[in-house]
Amino acid sequence: MTQIAESVSVEVGGAQVLIPREVIVKNWLATALGTPAPASLPEPITLAALRPGERYAGLILGKDGEPSYHLILLDGEAEDVSWDDAKVWATTIGGELPTRREQSLLYANLKEEFQGAWYWSGEQSESYSDDAWGQDFGDGDQNDYRKDLEFRARAVRRLSL
Repeated sequence: MTQIAESVSVEVGGAQVLIPREVIVKNWLATALGTPAPASLPEPITLAALRPGERYAGLILGKDGEPSYHLILLDGEAEDVSWDDAKVWATTIGGELPTRREQSLLYANLKEEFQGAWYWSGEQSESYSDDAWGQDFGDGDQNDYRKDLEFRARAVRRLSL
């Protein structure tokens, strides 16, 4: 009998994507039996979907644990911008500021694409309307700060499944 590893690692756009054993087995069985593959598999992203300078960050799961969308880091960076200016900058290059959750994925998969500094997220503080969340790409911390402080910013886009 052949043993299957806990997961298979595949490089996609410079990021490592782990495919759990259960997904591999379900899809192998579906293929062997000639039945449609389970609907839980995300649509694969092709490198042709990436624009020059973009980097694939990974797959974001929905609240139910099912794949929701692919996250793409856009090329370019804004320096020394307030939160409001960062949001405007992101839209001018065709993106948005990442959510806190997305910043965690960016830190895990594409940390080398960032300076070891604070970057704005697109999320306002739940407790203080004058604050917004940011992430330190030096040590991975997240915290909320006054929106008028000047941090760096990177933009993302999302590819729906």
